[in-house]
Amino acid sequence: MIDPITDIILDEAKRTSRTTIHRQTKIKRATGQLASIEARKRNDPVYKRMVYYRDLYFKYRKMLHKKYGPRVRSKARR
Repeated sequence: MIDPITDIILDEAKRTSRTTIHRQTKIKRATGQLASIEARKRNDPVYKRMVYYRDLYFKYRKMLHKKYGPRVRSKARR
């Protein structure tokens, strides 16, 4: 038993459309989520850096979509 939340996540019958998520996949996903939660609680500098660059990524992606969106819209409809 890791903790109650992880046990609930692992015991659920998780399905997305027709594919079943395997136990190992659920463990990896839960580990990643719980690691981020723990890093946030401990004010980890690596976590802060990760969040900072993630925000920059979304900012630059939005700028590119705005710049090239009209040009590639016709290609996307094909």
